[in-house]
Amino acid sequence: MFTKILIANRGEIACRVIITAKKMGIKTVAVYSDADKDARFVLLADEAVHIGAPPSRESYLVAEKIIAACKKTGAQALHPGYGFLSENAEFAKRVEEEGIVFIGPKHYSMAAMGDKIESKKLAGAAGVNCIPGVNSAIESADKAVEIAKDIGYPVMIKASAGGGGKGLRVAYNDKEAFEGFTSCRNEARNSFGDDRVFVEKYVEEPRHIEIQLVGDSFGNVVYLNERECSLQRRHQKVIEEAPSPFINDATRKAMGEQAVALAKAVKYQSAGTVEFVVGKDQSFYFLEMNTRLQVEHPVTECITGLDLVELMIRVAAGEKLPLTQADVKRDGWAIECRINAEDPFRSFLPSTGRLVRFQPPEETMFASDTSKWHGVRVDTGVQDGGEIPMFYDSMIAKLIVHGTDRQDAIAKMREALNGFVIRGVSSNIPFQAALLAHPKFVAGDFNTGFIAENYGKGFRAEDVPHSNVEFLVALAAFVSRRYLNRAASISGQMEGHEIRIGADFVAVVVGQESNGNSYPVHVDDFNGQSRSAVLSVGGQQFRISSDTKFGTIRMHGTCNDEPFTAQVERGTVKSPLAIRVIHNGTQLDVMVLSPRSAELHALMPYKAPPDMSRYVLSPMPGLLVDVAVQVGQKVQAGERVAVIEAMKMENVLFAASDGVVGKVLAAEGESLTVDQPIVEFV
Repeated sequence: MFTKILIANRGEIACRVIITAKKMGIKTVAVYSDADKDARFVLLADEAVHIGAPPSRESYLVAEKIIAACKKTGAQALHPGYGFLSENAEFAKRVEEEGIVFIGPKHYSMAAMGDKIESKKLAGAAGVNCIPGVNSAIESADKAVEIAKDIGYPVMIKASAGGGGKGLRVAYNDKEAFEGFTSCRNEARNSFGDDRVFVEKYVEEPRHIEIQLVGDSFGNVVYLNERECSLQRRHQKVIEEAPSPFINDATRKAMGEQAVALAKAVKYQSAGTVEFVVGKDQSFYFLEMNTRLQVEHPVTECITGLDLVELMIRVAAGEKLPLTQADVKRDGWAIECRINAEDPFRSFLPSTGRLVRFQPPEETMFASDTSKWHGVRVDTGVQDGGEIPMFYDSMIAKLIVHGTDRQDAIAKMREALNGFVIRGVSSNIPFQAALLAHPKFVAGDFNTGFIAENYGKGFRAEDVPHSNVEFLVALAAFVSRRYLNRAASISGQMEGHEIRIGADFVAVVVGQESNGNSYPVHVDDFNGQSRSAVLSVGGQQFRISSDTKFGTIRMHGTCNDEPFTAQVERGTVKSPLAIRVIHNGTQLDVMVLSPRSAELHALMPYKAPPDMSRYVLSPMPGLLVDVAVQVGQKVQAGERVAVIEAMKMENVLFAASDGVVGKVLAAEGESLTVDQPIVEFV
């Protein structure tokens, strides 16, 4: 067994590998860029080596620097994680040639299966059903359009070395094919150093189901059941679960056996995943093979009771697989939510900056610990006060739950999301909560087009209807009443002017489309010692009890004897007097006023925000890589204005209406902040 390994990656996956290595008594080496010098994975590792500037092409994609770090520290093996160089066959070969063990498949297996084009050719030769397309690199955007016409729209334009949704576009017409080819090529070059792109038919209403497998150097390969990964937004997975609520045992067995046969054909060893497109009738087609550990591997670990990172390390060290196919179990149901730094209410634009608060829900299962199941687990590469940089992907954490069945897992996930506190950057938690509550998701009735169909016009606050808004109002009133009680107990108050607390209040909702909605609230049986009260709101009665301390955002308690978790904080930037309540994805800002104060508040004039319609604003922090217009140019609605690069993705800004460019306010190469003006129209 190795005594020291280097992790050629960053963030969450670097932390994940370090945790298992420590369990096995193996020392670890981290490599880091300037942007990651204070990152959690650097602190967790036994040693750390600086490898360059923040852009990945100057650090995490530079093979020479990573190999040099191995030699400098005496690391005997290298774990590539996922992304970056993890599926680069040439890198794996060079690592092995330098006498360092690559904790992953052999380079020849990776070359055959990791390359999207070559793997399709091999699968076709092996008699596996493949989706119609052109399995060779396309040289130009014009050629891509020509091929797309021959195949028939819609088509999928995909980078050969792509992964994680990078370098992938779906085109429904010639214009989208032309622009998609260019964007895919640029993203693939920047993220993977390989700009080859191919085109294939896009199968509509498909399920995306993948088979996890692991092989050793003795020719043994087993499949570890499947993962359902159909909930995707722009081809990036949002929620994954295991097993799939769709396929039956016969299909599961057939898919697993086909995946194993494919792996054995290329002498595959280590962990890998074979992805399939599955039709309504449970017919399935080979899509690609990911020759690495997947982001969503924890759900497989939950239902099988295995540590996949440990299996990878043991196989790389020359050990035999410790289990046969008959030993693989399927226990309970696991769900993973990817918690990303993006604003779902602003078209999911990236959100970078400092994590002013990062308080995950309490963990009862842990990465690499195979003794605890049926609980909550958080895999993350960040910590309280850490930074979300603009140079890498947007993932903050992975929230994983394991339940006895699917409904139990959904309930656990909703409660865990309620207790996940993130401040300083926006996150997609409200969107995750909406998906988990959607009747079709709960019923298991969805495919890869689910998010586009249900949230095609974007995600809005009203897309997360709360089952009981009065409960949120009651929570705000309860917290307000506790604060009043504390204020009334302060000594030294002027005689005759002490704080007097009545029983009747008016709760006014502020800052939303429901701005100004008010609810009469009556408080009975308030007990400052037991921290409980009975509140009447809108004809409903709520007996609330909670001993959560003042200033704590995450609130636990009971309502009518049922436990709840919510987030409650006093004072927001827009409304310092309001109490903000967040529960099941819904956010409500409530001012709890005396009846007289509510009358006066109703007379306050509404201050309209300034008109910024003449400007094209940067919707996110990022690098301005292209300004497509000039002063004096006439621009039509929908015309390309600028391109911003953030978190390895190109984001194209279009004109919202016709106009003439008056000023260009930002230059190419400039780092932009949120809402910074780029172009002004006259």
